[in-house]
Amino acid sequence: MARTEHYHDPNAPEANSIVVAVSVFVRDKHGRVLLIQRTDNGLWSLPGGGQEIGESVAETATRETREETGISVEVTGLVGVYSDPDHVIAYSDGEVRQQFSLCFRAVPVDGTPTPSDESSDVRWVARDELEALDIHPSTLLRITHGYEDRTEPYIG
Repeated sequence: MARTEHYHDPNAPEANSIVVAVSVFVRDKHGRVLLIQRTDNGLWSLPGGGQEIGESVAETATRETREETGISVEVTGLVGVYSDPDHVIAYSDGEVRQQFSLCFRAVPVDGTPTPSDESSDVRWVARDELEALDIHPSTLLRITHGYEDRTEPYIG
């Protein structure tokens, strides 16, 4: 299913749903962040996705990371809560979702970066390589906050 992100766009369609979603900021021992290239829009992103009934949000974070990247992780904290009503995602089926994402901090446990149906590429990316990639501004905000190692999570 294709998706289009609208970020502070006055012509964006009106949201008709909110779904609990997670993104995961995973750093390896070299300080690189784990990123996927999404198959639905081609953008580089943190791994993540929607919570399923019967799982906690931390379980969602570990499941989505493993499914999308081949890397098993341990959740260690919360980077922030991202709920900007001026960020909506329009899907090809007519759903227009207002952003609501919990961004978790995690460490890799095992695995090898492996693409999936949702990721055409998976890479460990050094901080100085980020600007060369096509990354949505809201994802870049989460990555920036992740690197800041804040004592309190971002709430916005």
